[in-house]
Amino acid sequence: MKTGGQLIVEALEANGTDRIFCVPGESYLAVLDALHDSSIRTIVCRQEGGAAMMADCQGRLTGKPGICFVTRGPGATNASAGVHIAMQDSVPMILFIGQVASHAKEREAFQEVDYKRFFGDIAKWVVEIDDAARIPEFVTRAFAVATSGRPGPVVISLPEDMLTSEVEAPAALPHTPVETRPGETELDALQMLLANAKHPFVILGGTRWNEQAVAHMRTIAETWSLPVGCSFRRQMLFDHLHPNYAGDVGIGINPKLAERIKHADVVLLIGGRLGEMPSSDYTLLKSPYPDQALVHVHADAGELGRVYRPTIAINASPAAFVEAFAKRKPPASPSWAAEVEKAHAAYLEWSTPPQTGPGAVQMGP
Repeated sequence: MKTGGQLIVEALEANGTDRIFCVPGESYLAVLDALHDSSIRTIVCRQEGGAAMMADCQGRLTGKPGICFVTRGPGATNASAGVHIAMQDSVPMILFIGQVASHAKEREAFQEVDYKRFFGDIAKWVVEIDDAARIPEFVTRAFAVATSGRPGPVVISLPEDMLTSEVEAPAALPHTPVETRPGETELDALQMLLANAKHPFVILGGTRWNEQAVAHMRTIAETWSLPVGCSFRRQMLFDHLHPNYAGDVGIGINPKLAERIKHADVVLLIGGRLGEMPSSDYTLLKSPYPDQALVHVHADAGELGRVYRPTIAINASPAAFVEAFAKRKPPASPSWAAEVEKAHAAYLEWSTPPQTGPGAVQMGP
C-alpha cells in the first residue's frame, strides 16, 4: 500500500525525472514528503511563474518534459504564463497542481479552480486524478502526450485527499517515445521538386531537434547548396557564420531576406509552424495558398495544412527527416548555387553594425 504522493514520485522516477521545480504548498504535502526520500532534486522557487518557466527551459534544453509543482488557486494561475509559453513554443512540460479535497469540489472552496476549463486552451492535455491507483497510468500518459507529435505542456490536477489515500497500484513503467519518419514517396517528390527549382529556400524551426540533426541539416545545406534561414527564436539551429546562412526569419526581418522568401519558388519549412512572428504577420507566405511551392515537414499531422496548404506534406520529426534526406543526392550543378553566396552576404551586411554613426555613442566595433 502506497500513498498517492509516493506513487506520483515513483512514476516520475520511472520516467527519468532527475529534478523538479516548485513552490511548496499545503495542497500537495504528500508529494513533498515522498520527495524527501527520492533522488529527484527539488528546486524551490520564489514564485510559480518562475518555477513554470524554469520547467519550460528544462524541456527546451533536454527534449524531456520539465516538471513543475504548484499549489492550488493563485499558485496555478501564477504558473499559467509558463504553460502558455510552453504551448506556443512546442516545449514538453508537465505541471502538477494541488487541488481541493474531493468532498469540497464544486462548492467554490478556498482557492478552488476548475483547471480543465482554465487551462483548456493553453495546454495540450488537462486531467484530474481522482483515483490514486491510476496515477501510474496518468503520469506515463502525460509524458507520452507531452513529447509526441508537436510537444507541449500537460496539466495534472491532484486532489489533496487523493494524494494522502493509500492504495495498491502497479509499478510505473516509462512512456514509449513516438517517432514519425518520412516516407520514400514524399522524399522522392521533394527531391524532384528541388531538382526543378530555381530559387529554393529552407526555413528551420520548431522543436524535436538534437545535435546530430543539426549536423545532418548542415550537411544537407552544403550538399544541395541551399540558403537557410532560422525561424523566430530558433537561431541555434544553424551556424550564423556558415556560408549557407541567410538570416533569421523573425521580428524585424532583413527586407532583402523577406524579398528572397517571397520570390522563392520552393520553400522547405522543417519543424516550424510559421506563425505570426516568423511569417511577418502571415505576409511572407500567403495564407491559405502560398505563391511558393511549400514543403512542410512537421511531427504533428494536425499542423500540416492548418494555416498553409503545402504542396508536399511530410509528417516527420525534424531529426528523422534530416537523417533520411541527408542520404539523397542533389543535381550535378544546382542552378541556384550562386544565390547562396548573395544571401549570406546580405545577412552579413544587415547584421554588422556600422563603423561610425552620429553622436558620441558608437554601436559598431
